[in-house]
Amino acid sequence: MINPEPILFCWSGGKDSAMALHTLLQQSDVRIVALLTTVTEGYERISMHGVRRELLERQAQSIGLPLHEVRIPPQCVNPIYEARMEEALRIHFDQGVRRVAFGDIFLEDLRAYREKNLARIGMTALFPIWKRDTRELIREFHANRFRAVAVCVDPRILAPSFVGRELDQSFFHDLPAHADPCGENGEFHTFVFDGPIFHSLIPVRTGEIVNRDGFVFCDLLSKMEEAKI
Repeated sequence: MINPEPILFCWSGGKDSAMALHTLLQQSDVRIVALLTTVTEGYERISMHGVRRELLERQAQSIGLPLHEVRIPPQCVNPIYEARMEEALRIHFDQGVRRVAFGDIFLEDLRAYREKNLARIGMTALFPIWKRDTRELIREFHANRFRAVAVCVDPRILAPSFVGRELDQSFFHDLPAHADPCGENGEFHTFVFDGPIFHSLIPVRTGEIVNRDGFVFCDLLSKMEEAKI
């Protein structure tokens, strides 16, 4: 019997990551060894998404996978980001991991960037939902009973009122035609709190809405009570 291949998963906490991870977890020939996430120092939040570290940890616990945080400074420049990512990746490389999975869908330049950085240390990239139709992905997202909330919106593309909304049918009904359904062009970022990859739902509530660095963020807070699926 062949041992499953160890895979490191780059986890953002959002819906594309969740769907890509769900795809991999259904494959018997791979084994996810850990979730790798960048966290911004000082803010103690998932980089770009602005989600509190506490909720990231709750996700990892509910999924049942170790969490490897890569800590980066605010307004992190590429050389620092790449150095810290390489340091983290080499830890897993030394443990026999050769492939890293991502939830990217169609951004060719981002894929090339990831592949180039991984190649420097002898690793390759895996894209489980690459080139999937984003409208179909959203239908699959709902069919699998994933649930998520929009935690960050680019107001140059979407109305700020989208932030803090759950990604239900009405969210996508209201989404303008020029916006990608998966927000692949940066229109919005999400936090997934329920779905088939979780052992238990992560209870959250919306908090303060703030404008920062040209984006609109909705702070998510953890509810005290536990809720089982």
